[in-house]
Amino acid sequence: MTGNAELILDGKSLSLPTVTGSEGEVGIDISSLRAKTGAITLDPAYGNTGSCYSDITFIDGEKGILRYRGYDIADLAEKSTFVETSFLLIYGHLPNAEELQTFSNLLTENQMLHESMRFNFQGFPASAHPMAILSAMINAASSYYPNLICTVNRRERFPNHAARLISQVRTIAAYSYRVSHGLPTIFPKSSLHYTENFLHMMFSNPGEDYELKPEIVRALDMIFILHADHEQNCSTSTVRMVASSQANLYASASAGVCALWGPLHGGANQAVLEMLEQIHQDGDDGTKFLKAVKDKTSNRRLMGFGHRVYKNFDPRALIIKAQCDKVLAQLHRSDPLLEIAKKLEEIALNDDYFISRKLYPNVDFYSGIIMRAIGIPVDMFTVMFAIGRMPGWIANFKEVMENPDSRISRPRQIYTGETLRSYRPMAERA
Repeated sequence: MTGNAELILDGKSLSLPTVTGSEGEVGIDISSLRAKTGAITLDPAYGNTGSCYSDITFIDGEKGILRYRGYDIADLAEKSTFVETSFLLIYGHLPNAEELQTFSNLLTENQMLHESMRFNFQGFPASAHPMAILSAMINAASSYYPNLICTVNRRERFPNHAARLISQVRTIAAYSYRVSHGLPTIFPKSSLHYTENFLHMMFSNPGEDYELKPEIVRALDMIFILHADHEQNCSTSTVRMVASSQANLYASASAGVCALWGPLHGGANQAVLEMLEQIHQDGDDGTKFLKAVKDKTSNRRLMGFGHRVYKNFDPRALIIKAQCDKVLAQLHRSDPLLEIAKKLEEIALNDDYFISRKLYPNVDFYSGIIMRAIGIPVDMFTVMFAIGRMPGWIANFKEVMENPDSRISRPRQIYTGETLRSYRPMAERA
C-alpha cells in the first residue's frame, strides 16, 4: 500500500510518498526532500527515522512482539538452537537437515584461530577490558584472510567468512578470559556443539573437562538466541553504516563490538547486577530501594526495567525468567540476588508508579543473574551479548552488500557554530 503525505514549507506544498511495511508500519519517504526544498529533517538519535528496508527482524514495541524472519521469538527460544537461528537470520529461512549440517561443519572447520594470533593476546595488559580485546582481535583476524576484502564482489566466499566469524568470536572471547586470568588457553573440541564448546574453552582445565550440565548449556544458548538480533539498534546501525562504505565483514563487526560496549547498550545487564549487589550490601530486600527510586531527589535508578522500544513487557524477559529458575535449581543453590530481583519485579508490577510509566522487566534483568550463576564474570557480560548478536550483525551486513541501491551512509546536520570569521595573526589576538 502506498499513499502520499503533504508537507507545507514556507507556504509551499510538497507531496511526499508513503511506504508501508509487511506488518503495516507506515513511513514517509523524504529521500527527495533536500533536493526539492533545500531543507532536511532533524531527528536527534534517529528515533523517528527509518534508515533502511530490512527483511530480518520485526518488533512491535506496543504489543511486545519480536520476530526473526517472521518466527516468534518464543517459538525459536523453545524449539530452536543458536546455530539454527543464526542460519535463519543470515540466509532468511530455517535450514533443512543438509543445510544445517553444512553450516555446522563450517563452524567446526573455522573454530581455530591462526596460531600467530596467540601472541596478540599476550600484548594486552592484564587490566584490558574483554570488549577491547574482542574488538581488536576481530579486526586483527581479518588480516589473516586477504580475500576477505573481496566479500562484496565474490559472494561465493561469504558463507565461509560468516561461519568463521561466528565460530571464532567465541574462541576469541574464551581466550581473552583465560589470558586475563593467567590461565592456559583451551582448544575447542570438534565433538562439541557451539555453546558447549564455548563453555569448555572458558572453564575446562588441562586434563579436567568442564562438566556440561544440560540446563546450563541450554540457558546460555537461549541467551544467545534472544540477543541474536534486535532491529536497528545502536550497534546494528553501526555495522550497517560501516558496511555501507564497503568495509569488510570483520571491520564492520569490530565496529559493532565498540558500539555495543557502551553501558547504555550492551552493558545494561552488568548494571542490573551491580544494582542488585548494592541492594544486598545495604541489607535491603528491594523495598527501600524502590521507595528511593520514586523519590526524584534520591538519584536512584531502577536498572533492567523498561525499554526504549518495548512499551509493554519485553517478550524476551518472560522466556529468560523461566530459564533462570531452572539453572539455579540444577546448580542446587539459592541466590540472594535472584530473591531481590523477584521482589523488585513483584512490587514494580503492582505499583501504579511503575505501571503508569510502563516500567516492566526487560531481558537484561534476568540474563545477568543466569550468567552470574554459570560463573561468567561481570566484565564478560557484554562479550556474551556480542557473541549472541554476531549473526544479526552478519545478516545486516549481507543485506547492505546485496542491495544494488545501497549508498554510503551520510547523515546531515543543522550547523549551530560560528558564521564566517576572518583569520587574525597571533599578535592581534587578545
